[in-house]
Amino acid sequence: MKPYLVTRRSPIHGNGVFAARDIPEGIELIEYKGRRLTHAEADEKYGDSVESGHTFLFTLDDEYIIDGNDNGNDARYINHSCDPNCQAFLHESPDGDPRHQFVMIESLREIAYGEELTYDYKITLQQRHSAKLLKIWACHCGAAYCTGTMLKPKSRKR
Repeated sequence: MKPYLVTRRSPIHGNGVFAARDIPEGIELIEYKGRRLTHAEADEKYGDSVESGHTFLFTLDDEYIIDGNDNGNDARYINHSCDPNCQAFLHESPDGDPRHQFVMIESLREIAYGEELTYDYKITLQQRHSAKLLKIWACHCGAAYCTGTMLKPKSRKR
């Protein structure tokens, strides 16, 4: 059977993942793979990557991250969109060990052959969202209601 996905250059950003055939809604498409790191290990390895606007790090929880740079797969090339056709789901480990959690990318709706797969990165930063950071983390998804940034709004303190 023909695979669901193909990776190639993207009009959104760098590489992207595209539907190699029509994809029904609710299909588990690809696991986000890579080496497990603690947040401290990721900080030591990559420093403050906030200024780069580019990351293959997927946060699992307060302790662990998946590093798609290290033994990652094509899931790391799925781009952000403000109007995504996929969603990333965190799957808890049956044994309860957070090191065994995994992330699966699933289709939110029917996806037509040739359409680029996207999901909302939901990036949250502790830093103030300065004009510089907003430019670094700019969104180029082209959605009708694009927010212009991959960063989630900071919650207001009451």
